[in-house]
Amino acid sequence: MENLEVKNNQTKNQFEANLDGKTALIKYSKEDDGTLNLFHTEVPDEFEGKGVGSQLVKNALEQIKAADLKINPSCPFVADFIKRHPEYKNLVK
Repeated sequence: MENLEVKNNQTKNQFEANLDGKTALIKYSKEDDGTLNLFHTEVPDEFEGKGVGSQLVKNALEQIKAADLKINPSCPFVADFIKRHPEYKNLVK
């Protein structure tokens, strides 16, 4: 899943990727200071254990970085990803 295309669906406040008609996503809310609170990651059952979640988080964090935004990683999966990839630690508010 190296080339997972992730889009920021600002209408639904989620980063999402289409996987054979199903959606993997990271839900977020916008805090008053513009920080994105990443609070829920969801991957369809049939794609679990295949690196989809990690690729989804990585691509979302790259988009957040490019937009010069900060995050609150309240989702345990996102927080764990950042612990394993400290190059994204500077995005945490």
